[in-house]
Amino acid sequence: MAGWLIEEHRTRVRDFIRALKDDRAFKEARALIDLLAVRGNQLSPPRSKPLGGGLFEMRGRQVRIFYTFLPGRRIVLLDAMVKKRDDIPPEVIARVRRLNNQVR
Repeated sequence: MAGWLIEEHRTRVRDFIRALKDDRAFKEARALIDLLAVRGNQLSPPRSKPLGGGLFEMRGRQVRIFYTFLPGRRIVLLDAMVKKRDDIPPEVIARVRRLNNQVR
């Protein structure tokens, strides 16, 4: 079966990855996106977690990438952040939900 098409909403994720100073975090972010392109909606915890409302979080050791699914085996990357704690700050959740609503 064909892989999934990865798209970006604006360039938030691309800009985030380019700005990463830590080479391990950079490689991890790229590997997570590559994994998502192959596994799509079959990616499961602990790597991927639903956040409700069609919003998902992909988790690595150092980064989080937020995304949503659209028809036609499309995945839209919405935003990303360096993982500094176990929970997602409320302001980040609010921002990512707004971005998710823009693409739906």
